Amino acid sequence: MAKNLRTDLAASIAGIVLIAAFVIFALHAESETTLLVLLAIGAAGLAGATRSGLAERVERGMRAHPIVTRWVSLAACAAVVLVFRGDHFVLLLVATVLLYCVVCLGLNLQIGYCGVMNFAGAAFFGVGAYTAAVLANHTSLPHLLVLPAGGVAAATIGSLLLLPVLRTRGHYAALVTIAFGILFRSFLEVNDTLGGPQGLKVPGMTILGWDLSEGLTVFGTSFSFYANYVALAFALMLAAFVLTRRINRSWMGLSMDAVRIDETAAATFGIHIVRWKITAFIIGNLFAGTAGALFALMTGFVAPANFTFGDSLVMLSVIVLGGIGNLWGVLPAAAIVLLLPEKLQAIQEYRFLLYAGAVILILLFRPQGMFPRRLRTFNLAGRDLP
Repeated sequence: MAKNLRTDLAASIAGIVLIAAFVIFALHAESETTLLVLLAIGAAGLAGATRSGLAERVERGMRAHPIVTRWVSLAACAAVVLVFRGDHFVLLLVATVLLYCVVCLGLNLQIGYCGVMNFAGAAFFGVGAYTAAVLANHTSLPHLLVLPAGGVAAATIGSLLLLPVLRTRGHYAALVTIAFGILFRSFLEVNDTLGGPQGLKVPGMTILGWDLSEGLTVFGTSFSFYANYVALAFALMLAAFVLTRRINRSWMGLSMDAVRIDETAAATFGIHIVRWKITAFIIGNLFAGTAGALFALMTGFVAPANFTFGDSLVMLSVIVLGGIGNLWGVLPAAAIVLLLPEKLQAIQEYRFLLYAGAVILILLFRPQGMFPRRLRTFNLAGRDLP
């Protein structure tokens, strides 16, 4: 047993290192041909790992050794930052991927755990971003408090949708959130107070007098100022991941799973359906708003074009590709979905069409995603929970 645990741990460490190496090589690739070759190699490797059971062993090792996995992930992220320490664009992409992971963790909590449809992830992301823009420009609130304020604003506005969302199911609930996303962008475009279609400028983030928008020098090595935001985005993603995983492993997660699988049976056993749907919806929107607030402070600008329904589809494609309900698949899926179009400029204009096609193909041929969520088990000690 101990030998198997050590083997799983070694497999999980190797998996994280390989993912980090693949990201570094992909970002370093100068030609589209090289990138396509790397992508083909990665796809073949993933298929081989899935067939041989290595992917399952990697995921099992991550679940069994979460603390070691976090430290190795931190080291891998630091390696990526170190390699691209002076490249503003690449570090901005990495930070954006991490912030999208935070939003997708919230969507997994809503859709993957509790079965609450939300097709307006980008809208709640935008609520947090605009909240940060207004607070940073017109108040003296410390920026560390602006981040949770963006999350609270998104959760509060999201609570206005609770009644129609709770009174509908399936695709009808999805239509409610789609309508909210479209209305949110229309509201921003006609609201001159919030900058209209031109958007708003946002000052850089400052923590205890330290301006994160200034370059960083460590032991004589200069880093892009985006390295500061990568570190903060990683910390935010790690906090969201730990919280979501603890919810999943607790009786709260067990209740949410019961609600998603069969509401009638769950209600029969005394589970409060409305309570858990509200909980999942509010926490997921809180994640999205907090990530949006950091996104606004990082980019220094917000506009309605940054929070479209197409961006919501990108977020949904991440959780579908990574495996609905599987937290471990969010980061590699987000890296694939967000980084590839930026490197393959030939498909940049068709990215939303490709996202939609990819989601359809995944749902047809591999509905469980790249990393399927394993069947949930439960015992009194809670040790077998995913």
